[in-house]
Amino acid sequence: MTTDSLELDVSIVLPVHNEAGHLLAEIERIVESMDAANLKWELIVVDDGSRDGSADIALASKRSRVIRNERNCGTGSARRLGTEAARGRIVVWSDADMSYPNDKIPDLIAAMGDADHIIGARTSEQGTFKLFRVPAKWLIRQLAQYLTQMEIPDLNTSFRAFRRDVALQYTHHLPRGFSCVTTLTMAFLMDGYRVDFVPIEYEQRAGKSKFHWLRDTRRYGLQVIRMMLSYDPLRVTLPIASLLGIVFSAKLGFDLVDKDLRPAANTLLLGFAVLQVLVVGLLADLVVRLTKPTLLVPPKDVRELEQSSQTPE
Repeated sequence: MTTDSLELDVSIVLPVHNEAGHLLAEIERIVESMDAANLKWELIVVDDGSRDGSADIALASKRSRVIRNERNCGTGSARRLGTEAARGRIVVWSDADMSYPNDKIPDLIAAMGDADHIIGARTSEQGTFKLFRVPAKWLIRQLAQYLTQMEIPDLNTSFRAFRRDVALQYTHHLPRGFSCVTTLTMAFLMDGYRVDFVPIEYEQRAGKSKFHWLRDTRRYGLQVIRMMLSYDPLRVTLPIASLLGIVFSAKLGFDLVDKDLRPAANTLLLGFAVLQVLVVGLLADLVVRLTKPTLLVPPKDVRELEQSSQTPE
């Protein structure tokens, strides 16, 4: 592994919080697989306020850069710090809990092709509270697909690789918690970058999960709605205005027939509500368009074609 180059092929960002029991095994399988690949790479372990000596284990491996955050600020903060410190053209995100196939990182990178972002979509659901988690995640994924107009097999998987130059446009948007992966997926999709998905096996995690089924699921949902309002607020406000408009029209028709062409006060309030939602949506859309970056890094599959040197006869 060469770390003195200004730019490497791959930077692997591994957020860690109290993973001492299995961190060395995780690092060893990453090192073994990456050493076998023809790539210049680095492993960045971001220790997010661990109190079990995880940072010392990462340093002892001598194959990783270690960034230490004295306070536990969340996996989103750790991934942002690692991504901004990365020197690789491609950044890989994963977890250090033995659940993701980190020995398959070279295969994930090879599968990128002309994609700007490739995501490992899990083929099974692990963890606790499946009865609640599965329908909640399905509903949140449907919201995300409604916004992006794209099929998203797995919205919140952490196993992914993406172009660093594109991702740096969005790191300041990343929230501190688990919903950072959702944010990055939707940001790439909403700005027209190519995002591919590949199926991966997902194992039962080692150690204790930091995911809180209610708190973090709520954050996922709120972050999707926040992204909707940040990129296309009319997709939120127009359905609400349409629903209120249907109720208003039905109520107005009833009043005109039943009350001798005299609409009730609550009918007029419904009409004002429709108008207010429309105005708020249009103003929000205007703000989004005015504040949108004027220049984005072009997608990888966009190329300028060279003209043929042969002249037509």
